[in-house]
Amino acid sequence: MRLSPEGRERVFAAVADERRSIATLVAGLGVTQLATPSLCTGWDVKTVAAHLVSDFTDGFWGFLASGVRHGSIDRGIDALARRRAQASAAEIAATLRSGADNRLSPPITGPLSGLTDVLVHGADMRIPLGLPHHPDPQHVAWVLDFLTSRTQLGFFPHRRLRGISLHDENTGRVWGDGQVIAGPGVALMLAVCGRTVAIDGLSGPGLPVLASRLQ
Repeated sequence: MRLSPEGRERVFAAVADERRSIATLVAGLGVTQLATPSLCTGWDVKTVAAHLVSDFTDGFWGFLASGVRHGSIDRGIDALARRRAQASAAEIAATLRSGADNRLSPPITGPLSGLTDVLVHGADMRIPLGLPHHPDPQHVAWVLDFLTSRTQLGFFPHRRLRGISLHDENTGRVWGDGQVIAGPGVALMLAVCGRTVAIDGLSGPGLPVLASRLQ
């Protein structure tokens, strides 16, 4: 989706703030906490943080090159994250801070894909650790704008939301037509991205449809 120049600046600022927040989180975690399985299947908390470093240190073209080497883009991204996770937590946190203002804007998906990554992966780390995750509702609404747009690539198949209408109780925003799923924007964001832990915070006739598509 197309953003105005002012909109792009707001998104980049939101991404930077979230990277700094995650850097502070990671720097304060112990070994056991860093090894806690995240909501992102197959990655512990430290590897999720390392992936957020990889987002701007390896970047879109690095992801593609690694995908070619490893046989798929998903395996390529996984390999890069695991390599970055060999660094210490202090190094990962420092890189997140120093690169916080990096303006991630991949082809097609643009800056909102970067905001989606930090907000979803922020939850992937915090929720298993029993920590609160309360991003700005407007930032979550921007992410839902992206996730329901044609420019969303790589997060989930577009058919997942076919015939479903998302109703955000925080902002009053609505996306899509069909059977309603209602709840806080952050729960909608996480559920459509496959984090089933968020389903308990939602309601509506579209919920069984989405749940069946996540299995």
